[in-house]
Amino acid sequence: MDIGCFDGYLFETLHSKPIQPSIGLDPLLKTVTTKGKHTLIPGKFPENVPENSEIDCIVMLAVLEHIPREQQKMFNQDFFRVLNSSGRVIITVPSPFVDYILAALTKLRLIDGMSVDEHYGFKIDEVFSLLDKQKFKLVKHKKFQFGLNNLFVFEKLS
Repeated sequence: MDIGCFDGYLFETLHSKPIQPSIGLDPLLKTVTTKGKHTLIPGKFPENVPENSEIDCIVMLAVLEHIPREQQKMFNQDFFRVLNSSGRVIITVPSPFVDYILAALTKLRLIDGMSVDEHYGFKIDEVFSLLDKQKFKLVKHKKFQFGLNNLFVFEKLS
């Protein structure tokens, strides 16, 4: 499941990989769209997750920093509930320095529509405490793109 899937780019990128039918959720989508074996659904997590979905992996690529902290606190129980045994949560979040870069690029009118106003000073350290250590194990944390982005991979404990 891709939370914040936008137009389904992740699924298009992975189209040649042997992944199961997947769902994407995005509040900006207007209608349900099917792209091959993937379904994009307007809405938010967890409210719009189809019932009886079997989810092996939840992906949030540059999405978490746009979600208010109060909602983030609910992810621990919701991720645990919808994920299959040993399921994974993959999260990427930008370094706080990226906000300065985006602000400069916006001021120069080189970018538009990045929802910079939603970042609200998100701190990387908050990801470490997002998921309960009794329910999820951090299996990987890695910086990439010259340290401007962070990858986190958590695994559900049985």
